[in-house]
Amino acid sequence: MVDSNIHLIRLWYNHYDWQMKKVSSGFSPIMSVDRKAAKPLHKQIYDAYRAMIVARSLRVGQQMPSTRALASELGISRIPVLSAYSQLLAEGYFESRVGAGTFVCSSLPEQVAPNARRAAQSTEGRSASRPVAQRVSLLPSYESLPWLRGFGAFSVSQPAYDQFPFQLWSSLVMRHCRNPHASSLHYGPILGFEPLREAICTYLRTSRAVRCDPDQIMIVSGSQQALELSARVLLDPQSSVWIEEPGYWLTRSLLMAAGCRLVPVPVDSEGLDVAAGIRLSRNAKAAFVAPSHQFPLGATMSASRRLQLLEWARQSGSWIIEDDYDSEYRYASMPIASLQGLDHDSRVIYIGTFSKTLFPSLRIGYAVIPKDLVGRFVAVRYTIDIASPYLYQAVLTDFINEGHFARHIRRMRLLYGERRTALVESLRKEFGSSLNVHGSEAGMYLAVTLSKGSRDQEVAARAARQKLWLLPLSPAYLGKATRQGFVLGFGSTRPAEMPRAVARFRVALTSK
Repeated sequence: MVDSNIHLIRLWYNHYDWQMKKVSSGFSPIMSVDRKAAKPLHKQIYDAYRAMIVARSLRVGQQMPSTRALASELGISRIPVLSAYSQLLAEGYFESRVGAGTFVCSSLPEQVAPNARRAAQSTEGRSASRPVAQRVSLLPSYESLPWLRGFGAFSVSQPAYDQFPFQLWSSLVMRHCRNPHASSLHYGPILGFEPLREAICTYLRTSRAVRCDPDQIMIVSGSQQALELSARVLLDPQSSVWIEEPGYWLTRSLLMAAGCRLVPVPVDSEGLDVAAGIRLSRNAKAAFVAPSHQFPLGATMSASRRLQLLEWARQSGSWIIEDDYDSEYRYASMPIASLQGLDHDSRVIYIGTFSKTLFPSLRIGYAVIPKDLVGRFVAVRYTIDIASPYLYQAVLTDFINEGHFARHIRRMRLLYGERRTALVESLRKEFGSSLNVHGSEAGMYLAVTLSKGSRDQEVAARAARQKLWLLPLSPAYLGKATRQGFVLGFGSTRPAEMPRAVARFRVALTSK
């Protein structure tokens, strides 16, 4: 007798010719939902569909049952089914056709399927082919650019500091300062404080669908150090590397310092154009991407592109470095699941940080490393700075384990959502359709592009003299900047202050 709390739906494959892609009309796939499970019902449905699409149990173009029909067959409310469908639509696994229903997205690659990790690839065998890259001084001298010299309206890296629970944080700091253990004063583990790695592991498995164990997680000094470590371990001088175009200039800088040959791959509304990357450099050693929220244009990589990217990495023996810097803040749907969670061949290094969710000076980030690469990362990390400081790792562990981190994220998601709405509405009121807004669905910033003939760096320098911090878009291009515009942060500006800030922005654009 099947447990009454678990409902099983039978999958009836249609009998049309698969070669002609004639699919049945919304037959329900096999899945189960468990009312007693800790995982919410909508997440159970979402995970089941996502797994079947990735495994190709559901075919491209196949029609899905209606939300009402699925809810009825599962014996549950329609609300969790609607939530699951909404997320699958947002991530590009489903597509909706007006008057026809919901289907598995037709743009997903037909033949891509996850490959089990090859057992024959030993740790020694893989590591031997990945020498640590030598460092070459290829960077110009550091220059403090005018638009990076202050804080205030539109500052991209500035969270809402006034909303952080400093009193609570201070009490946790004092807890660990009053009676320190002798072990806390010595060098810590190279991978990082074990309780923190366990807490982060639980968080990533639950909230980001990351496949990991605590012994795969390395605590680092922000995501930039994780990117640096990845370059040192995986790349050689003259290695060809895909970067997003436009993209994050600090990633570009560290790869230049490593002596890599940069291959700028264009980004569109679906994220990195994988087909273009293959045309430009099929055998590139690695791809550095931000699939959940691309910087600076804010695109989310579609499911089709994600699977294409993983297949390219598998076939070419290349690596994917996934920079997931602010995916906690998404306003039109749930946070997008990680690319790493789709990787069955251990080709992805996943990187995250607490700089956006807490505050930048904390300088705590993490990397999730394939198991057979952990030893190599440890060796390189030990040569750089041995390990991360103990105190804030211990404090952050308590902050997470006692539930403060989850509460803070929920509260800040609502707050940033209000500030984002205020910025979009103020831009629309002040500029109408003369400005194009990009990437307003997630994160703590959005991008705006200007009409032809504008010079964003000149405007940004002029605005900085007026204490207005506009980050120009054009420096994010390695090649010729095809767009002029700005990246506008909204995390530090209250909704009531946004109209005045946007009015100042308009003055900066029109003045000479």
